[in-house]
Order: sequence, then C-alpha cells, then structure tokens
Amino acid sequence: MKGDSPDKNAAARSREAKRAARKRFKPLRRAVKLPVWGDLSLRIGAALFLIMVVVMIHWWDREGLVDSVDGHVSFLDVVYFTMISITTTGFGDIAPVTDSARLKEAIIVTPIRFAVFFIFVGTAYNFIIKRSWEKWRMSRIQDTLSGHVVVLGYGVSGSQSVEELIQRGTDASSIVVVDPSEERLAEAEKLGANVMAADATRDETLRAVRIEEAGSVLVSAGRDDTSILIVLTVRHLAPKVPISVVVRANDNELLARQAGADNVINPVRFTGLLLAGSAQGAHISDYLADLASVSGRVQLVERVVEENECGLSIAELKSGGRGLRIYRNGRAIGYWEDECQNLQKGDVIVEIVPTENGDSSGVGLRV
Repeated sequence: MKGDSPDKNAAARSREAKRAARKRFKPLRRAVKLPVWGDLSLRIGAALFLIMVVVMIHWWDREGLVDSVDGHVSFLDVVYFTMISITTTGFGDIAPVTDSARLKEAIIVTPIRFAVFFIFVGTAYNFIIKRSWEKWRMSRIQDTLSGHVVVLGYGVSGSQSVEELIQRGTDASSIVVVDPSEERLAEAEKLGANVMAADATRDETLRAVRIEEAGSVLVSAGRDDTSILIVLTVRHLAPKVPISVVVRANDNELLARQAGADNVINPVRFTGLLLAGSAQGAHISDYLADLASVSGRVQLVERVVEENECGLSIAELKSGGRGLRIYRNGRAIGYWEDECQNLQKGDVIVEIVPTENGDSSGVGLRV
C-alpha cells in the first residue's frame, strides 16, 4: 500500500496547526449593537413593567375576582393571581367572575400575557441560540478569511489606519485587528472590525487570522523591535503578502525592509517633511496632508494600468486623474521620463484624483 504524498502530509499538518490555533485563541468577534447587560436589562424591565400593569388592572378590578379559599382578595392575592395568570398555570383558587373582569382578562391581560411570553422566549433565543450561532458563524468566517486586511497593533497609528481604510470604502468586516489590549480592541469593535486578543509575534496567532490569505498586512506595534519581529514572523508565514510597517527610528528602516516589509513608514520623518514644507510655503504642508487622507479634496491612488490605457501617455489616463509616476519591473519612473509616454501592461500607476469633497465628478478610490 502506497504511503501518503508529501503534499498531502503538509496539507494535513497545516490543517492540524490551524485547528490548534483556534483552540488556543479566542475566535474573531465583532461588536454587537447593544451590550449584553443593556439588552438583558431592557428585556427584564419590559417584562416587569407589563407584569405591574396586570397587577394594577387586577387590583383596580379586584371586586370581579373571587378567592375560593377565604373569600377575600388581598393585594398579595392579586400579585399571586397575576403571576399564575401570566404563566398560564391557572390553579383555579382565584378566578374572575364578573363580566367586566372577564372582559379585561380577554382584551387586556391576554395580549400582555403573550407579550411577556415572547419577551422570555426572545431572551432565551438571543442569549443562548443566537449568540451560539454568532460564535459559530464568526468561527466559520475565520476559517474562510481571504483578501482581508490584517492590522497588527491598534495604537495611535493602527487605529487611524483602520478609520482611514473605512473612510476609503473598505468594508469593516474585511478588517481583522490583533492586539493584546481588550480596551483597544473595544474601540476597533465599535467600528465594525473583527478583533482578536492575542500576541501578534506568535505563529499561532497569525495562522488563526489566516495571514497567508490576507490582502495586506499593516504592522504598528508601538515599539520598533516588536514591529520588526512581527514583520519577520509574517514574512515567514506569508512570503507574498504585502506588508507595511511603522517604525520611528531612522536606523530601523533598513532593518524593517530586510525583515521583509514592502513599505516602511516613519511618522517622525513625515512630520519633518510637513514642517519643512511649511517653511518653504504656507500651503505645501496643507496639500501634503490633503493627499494623505481621503477626507481632503484630493487623494493619492495606486492602481494597475488598465488594458485600454496601454500605449497612452501618463497624461492621458482614462480615470481623469493626474499621473505622477509608474512602477515598472520594480523601478520608479517619473511622469517627465520617456517611459511614461508609453504605458505598458503590468505598470503600476500612482495618480492624484479628486475626492467627493473636491469634485462631485471625481472617481473614487480604486485598488
């Protein structure tokens, strides 16, 4: 009998590793519209209010009730009768005997009885069935993640990047945030992102969020050494996934690239550029900040050249944007260079396009 092939063995080991990661870490989660305690409080409050309404109705119309035990209907008897009536127990020791009391039972108390019943049934569904279903559904989503954005670290830079992505049109449900701080993750949940409380430097964590299937990875751990370690781990598990990382020391930029980062962002250097620009002109820093955010009048867009643009000049883009440069075979080519006068298939274009704030006829972000 022939043994299993190496490919099958590798696939089996990969599945086992993913199952082990899911057992060790909590599954992804998303924020619910109403906290558990708030939902439960509202339901209990509504049920108690309706029960008190029935108690008052029975108390006001206690003359229409008969107690077969002692013939006297006290307030305690009314509360007792209300509870057995609401729960449809009906022992028969207290009963409505007048036409008025029976009419109130039929047209007022009975609908309230059904309302309380549905409140309790709905509570059981929401807290047992629905939440179990949601946990299972999120686990299934976790198993099938593909093309998603993984944000490793949800500090200042990470949180701003998530907000900007959502403003640029990225579906929040396609963003996965990993951070050890539950407090930070609570903020990400409010935006609708999937979150996981875990250590992003661990292989198990990254496998659990299907890092190898991600569309892009954003790393901002708050410390350069931690961020570079995360980049190394991601690149080891996902050799082809684009990685962007934030580092704050100039000396660490080269290390981050050597670790496998495709884009290295230095916020300190960018701030210096804005300051220097403001010294050269009052509006330069304002325009640079405008380009960096989708909330401004214009924005920078990176995209692959379209088929109907091949052979055209970078000044003749079909999008209506202003082409700045192209990337061809890993080389940056400025709009003034001859190569930009003949766009080729596979070229990556960086262009400026107007946003909705700047021009209602402007195109949106395309990636």
